[in-house]
Amino acid sequence: MGKSRHGGTVSTDLARWIDRLWIGDCLSGLESMPAGSVNLAFADPPFNIGFEYDTYHDHRSDEEYLEWCHSWMRQVHRLLKPNGTLWVAMGDEYVAELKVLLTHELGFHLRSWVVWYYTFGQNCRRNFSRSHTHLLYLVKDPQKFTFNHGDPRLRVPSARQRIYHDSRGNPSGRLPDNTWILRPQEAPGSFGADEDTWHVPRVNGTFRERQGFHGCQMPEQVLGRIIRACSHQADVVLDPFVGSGTTAVVAKKLKRHFVGFEESTEYANRACERVREVHPGDPLAGTDVSVATSKGAGDDDRQSKLF
Repeated sequence: MGKSRHGGTVSTDLARWIDRLWIGDCLSGLESMPAGSVNLAFADPPFNIGFEYDTYHDHRSDEEYLEWCHSWMRQVHRLLKPNGTLWVAMGDEYVAELKVLLTHELGFHLRSWVVWYYTFGQNCRRNFSRSHTHLLYLVKDPQKFTFNHGDPRLRVPSARQRIYHDSRGNPSGRLPDNTWILRPQEAPGSFGADEDTWHVPRVNGTFRERQGFHGCQMPEQVLGRIIRACSHQADVVLDPFVGSGTTAVVAKKLKRHFVGFEESTEYANRACERVREVHPGDPLAGTDVSVATSKGAGDDDRQSKLF
């Protein structure tokens, strides 16, 4: 066992993997990691809709794509600890099939089917414009898992507080439902995380948070909510599809270990640059108007002992 800079200890087998982004096929990397070593995994895989990536071919047959998803999801299940959690981002095309694979074949248990509603979706002439992504929230054990419901960074002001200014509202706020929402025209006035549709805008080209080298960048506030809710400090957060590196960046800011895999050398190098530029305790990019923010309770206030 080795000493962790986050406090506690990590196994020697795991120590060589953590706090690194690895270049190469995620399946090979996942197969090489020790079983039961990960607390939380977040996966935003290619949607198989013909998106142009640097190296990956995003246009497989349905059968080939689902077999590939089954392979990497099986490895993630192996890597998760008995009380581990998996979040999967997916578009409309395959989310139903993946939900069945995850719950009926791989043994995961679905806790929530979150809808992230974003703006800046493409305008369509022949159909309704797409403006959402599905986020499947799953656990290995339906009785034993991490969910930090009391964390003020997760709780949002209730409508009674925010709209009606009613003193009877719970001063601790409420947990968001499974629709997450934030319109750019509403920022920075409110986070608006009111339902099981999370309405957080995509990282648009005009956003300060935008990195520019990857077309599918996730907002830090989305990853922040997931990592705060489903892991503790010094836990290990896995991302099989690093992309722009947001998962690793947010994990580091929130004082978690991270492990990630990226097939593109260019994406991996740029993601590493992002990770090196941030420090534990740094604020997340984007608007945060949780109950904790209104009370001035930042992550540094609550977590300073570990660093």
